[in-house]
Amino acid sequence: MIKGADNLQKKLDEMYRCNLKNAIQIGITLVQDAAKMNCPVHDGELRSKIMTDVTEQGDNTTGACWSAAAHGTCVELGTGPKGQSEHEGISPNITVAYTQSAWWIPEGSGDDGIDRETAELYHFPYIDTPNGRFYHCSGQAAQPFLYPALKNNEEKIVEIIKEEVKGQL
Repeated sequence: MIKGADNLQKKLDEMYRCNLKNAIQIGITLVQDAAKMNCPVHDGELRSKIMTDVTEQGDNTTGACWSAAAHGTCVELGTGPKGQSEHEGISPNITVAYTQSAWWIPEGSGDDGIDRETAELYHFPYIDTPNGRFYHCSGQAAQPFLYPALKNNEEKIVEIIKEEVKGQL
């Protein structure tokens, strides 16, 4: 038995966890930066709401990057018939169920409506009714920005983790 081996092992474990968390934070920030650079921008909300978090649970350290914007998933994966036909670049590890028919969006602000400027930007056809203007939408093509940000940086993240941990040894 080696005197002090338990204390040494405890120190090594603490050092490893600390460096691993730091490495994952650096790696997930790299993903966040890439996602912000690659996301489509209309008013900047989507870009400003790309978030990250690093959590430790037991022996596991996890980094996550996601969009907190309500429309982030729709942009990443696409919507409707158009999204189903144009979804190249999304994660192959998820299965998306797209609605098969077009829909009408009322003009207005809030979660249920669309403002006129945005509808015109996307060239949505419309009808005027006694209940207001409604825009016809058959969905949007996927514009992946999160998955490619991770996939295109996998090797860099592995190197960051290796270097961080190696630096302490």
